[in-house]
Amino acid sequence: MEGIMAPQMPDLQEVITELRDEMTGAYFKYKGINFPVGIYTPETLSYVEKDFKVRDDDIFIVTYPKSGTTWMIEILSLMLKDGDPSWSRSVPIWERAPWCETFLGPSSIMQLADPRLISSHLPIQLFPKDFFNSKAKVIYVSRNPRDVLVSLYHYSKIAGHLKDPGSLDQLLQDFLNGEVPFGSWFDHIKGWMRMEGKDNFLFITYEELQEDLRGCVQRISEFLGHPLEQAGLDSVVENSTFPAMKENTMCNYTLLPSTLLDQRQGAFLRKGVCGDWKNHFTAAQCEVFDQAYREMKQGLKTTFPWDKDHGDTSPALSPGAWDL
Repeated sequence: MEGIMAPQMPDLQEVITELRDEMTGAYFKYKGINFPVGIYTPETLSYVEKDFKVRDDDIFIVTYPKSGTTWMIEILSLMLKDGDPSWSRSVPIWERAPWCETFLGPSSIMQLADPRLISSHLPIQLFPKDFFNSKAKVIYVSRNPRDVLVSLYHYSKIAGHLKDPGSLDQLLQDFLNGEVPFGSWFDHIKGWMRMEGKDNFLFITYEELQEDLRGCVQRISEFLGHPLEQAGLDSVVENSTFPAMKENTMCNYTLLPSTLLDQRQGAFLRKGVCGDWKNHFTAAQCEVFDQAYREMKQGLKTTFPWDKDHGDTSPALSPGAWDL
């Protein structure tokens, strides 16, 4: 694993140039889960799962894709600096909180100062084993899967490493079948909710962040044991709003070349709202999704904010009723 453990991180532009021919939108499977070719490799995934060394003060932002990762990284970047936005406005977000599972991730993470912010989309069964013997913390952000699907649909149209989603109807079927990057949304959240109730795990939703950003920031600061003065709290909230982030070139991904993310075709930070799925789903698609949701959600005891809108009455089973 010399390439992964190299002390110097390769230049991003050089890497993208080398990967240009590989980023074809093709996926490979690692232990049954889809990963895009180019940015991820089986060797790196194996290394991260088995050999990645976790520190007790590491802070992991874990999400299923398109669930609020960028938002949480920005909140934490501001929080760790007590509200000072200098870091967030001068260092690209992927350098502040690298994804541990990308092939550049481990070498980049090695260069971070403590406490390290580390991002991940990994399902729990592929997450670094060393985490479970540590005091490191995970903040897991979830989002209405209907909005996740719509966001993924638009993102797939501009992301060079993802395959063309085709129609929304086709992507809906792929999503429900788990044939999208990082696998099934349902398996992902079921796996991570096994951690609920543990001192080093915080579950929060995109919808809660939308409804009460200030309250969520306070909740996160308490979880991390990093209290904020009033001025610091105000600054974290002010600088992590959607308009502020959309204007910040360090977190809106406009620094990336179009070969990786073509924002001429659509913005990475697109709307930042809840419920946009209602503008996209047909009545038939709603019926298909809701039926699958009721069936696949079985085993989750948690009632999510979006369940209230749908009157979901899925039976709640114990965590032992499903496997990781």
